[in-house]
Amino acid sequence: MRLLTLPHGPANLRLVRHNYKTKTRTVLAVFLMLLSLTLACQPQASPDTRATDESILRNLDDQWSKAAGAKDVDKTVSYYANDASVMPPNSSLATGKEPIRAIWKGMLGAPGFSGGWKSTKVDVARSGDLAYVSGSYELTENDANGKPVTDKGKYLEVWKKQADGTWKCVADIFNSDLPPPTPGENKTAENKNSANRNTSSEKTK
Repeated sequence: MRLLTLPHGPANLRLVRHNYKTKTRTVLAVFLMLLSLTLACQPQASPDTRATDESILRNLDDQWSKAAGAKDVDKTVSYYANDASVMPPNSSLATGKEPIRAIWKGMLGAPGFSGGWKSTKVDVARSGDLAYVSGSYELTENDANGKPVTDKGKYLEVWKKQADGTWKCVADIFNSDLPPPTPGENKTAENKNSANRNTSSEKTK
């Protein structure tokens, strides 16, 4: 049996080299195409916008405080999402724009109301769609005797980025740093209110 061998002439060597180069290029092209498809299917990492979002939220919270200080109920309520919840001290949970509006209308309409709040910490999630803002507030209003009374406390807000890219508050809770009044103080206040009502009644007569 005879073995078939290729002639070793220059023309045949060039043919072998050409075929080798062609196959190498084909394999390389297929590899690059598969690599491109693999990379295209990988989820792309979203850009880190936390620093920008933090600045935006600080500014929003500052403008929100100014709106409350100006007793602008509509502007104050506009910072909440439609399904937001507010958890005021010594009161029940309020969910939705109208119950929240009622809370703020009562607060901002109180005689002698003034003040606001200031954020001390803003933390934005890596996902860029949730954040919380915390800080302290100082609010003043007149008591039953017309005397200014100042309350100081802290607050915590949860913000969520909306579909249009804006931020809205979805949860808001605040409470006082001051101790609750003692029973004796409450009794004194009640007596003063009763005396004031009696004096007003006598004047009317």
